[in-house]
Amino acid sequence: MEKKSQISRRSFVKTAAAGAGLMILPSGTLFGQNTPNNRLNIALLGASGRAEAHYEGLIRENVVALCDVDENHLAKAARHFPEAKHYVDWRKCLDQKDIDAVVCCTPDSTHAFIGMWSLNRDYHIYMEKPLGLSVEEIRLVREAWMKKKDKLVVQHGTQRHAKPNFDRIRELIQDGAIGELESVSTWGNRQLPKPGYPPASGKAPATLHYDLWIGPSPYHPYTPDYFAGEPGANCLQWNMYWDFGAGQVADMGSHTMDIAWNAIDGSLPTSAYAFGEEYNPEVTPVELTMIFELPANDWRPAIEVSWHQGGAMPRSPLSSVDLDKINHGALFKGSKGHLVCSFDDRILIPSEDSSDMTYYTPRPKEEIIEPMGNFQQQWINACKTGGKTSCDFEYGGTKMEMMILGLAAYRAGEKLDYDGATGRVTNNEAANELLKRSYRPGWELIG
Repeated sequence: MEKKSQISRRSFVKTAAAGAGLMILPSGTLFGQNTPNNRLNIALLGASGRAEAHYEGLIRENVVALCDVDENHLAKAARHFPEAKHYVDWRKCLDQKDIDAVVCCTPDSTHAFIGMWSLNRDYHIYMEKPLGLSVEEIRLVREAWMKKKDKLVVQHGTQRHAKPNFDRIRELIQDGAIGELESVSTWGNRQLPKPGYPPASGKAPATLHYDLWIGPSPYHPYTPDYFAGEPGANCLQWNMYWDFGAGQVADMGSHTMDIAWNAIDGSLPTSAYAFGEEYNPEVTPVELTMIFELPANDWRPAIEVSWHQGGAMPRSPLSSVDLDKINHGALFKGSKGHLVCSFDDRILIPSEDSSDMTYYTPRPKEEIIEPMGNFQQQWINACKTGGKTSCDFEYGGTKMEMMILGLAAYRAGEKLDYDGATGRVTNNEAANELLKRSYRPGWELIG
């Protein structure tokens, strides 16, 4: 097997132009390693829950704007960022003139909107996953960034990507530890069954701007069910509903497929097929299997990539290896054996006694991929230097387009042939409507 170049996506960050000139940000601030002001002016959209994981890094920058539909969340965030202006509508927030960069932690149904609006205003953006809820949304955001990638820095918020185990897995697969790669299976065991949208219950508190929380999605009456749950995990109360999220495909699927994507240098699939529990027009499936065909690249052949969730699992290569005990993991199959891994651990399984590993030579120490460090800080540093990030919208967006395409195949009930160049299904014209979302009047995706 021809070995892939030893240069990792992570090494891109090292290509930042050290000491090369100054960078002019949207606010007019001059940036460079030796400039007096070396802090970003950041707008934090979504101020609580997942946003709290960003506080530690952002407190070293200038958070100039806070936005949240819940005024209680704004008050909590203001204790950390007392100089920031407050907004309940992100559309108004993004028109504040001194913003350099945006961190988006809002509900998934607004991600593509905020991505497009931010890029149109030339803001750097850290976007929590997923990049969008439809193939169309994801493609629009990715393409908008690709046109400006030489001046805007983006990061798709799959922060587990920074775990060193991701690097070790990449090295093993690309250096031939399991021979020629044949397929990859990924899975997650979370199960959140719901019969349908919860019924109306009570009245939204005065501090919650519920209509703005609904945002571009079809209207559903208020219920406190949407806002229950632990801080940082509130998304599990609403992201399984089609109008608000994409279930586990876009939640833990974003993270777990990243194990595979980082190792295989993935690209858009040529087909998608999915099956699972009976389709519910209100709630995304719990049990689901999605299978994709990916084209060959310069170091591996065409391969099959799959995602399994909610009880569906790939077959273990050994009866003594219980994949069910790995909550979220990946199984790489090669001509010489298998690699089983979680986010933090990995194990090689030769396929037979004759697989004595003499075919495999580990890379020398000096070629081991160096640790990325803090995932958020990588983005902040790149914004200041013009450097690169490891999960930009080309990398993360392509992965998410594949995953969301799988949901379209599930809804279509048949295998879909896909043209990644045009973003269209070629064997079922009606299925192309499943690649889009509809929005409430007054909400513009491109603004």
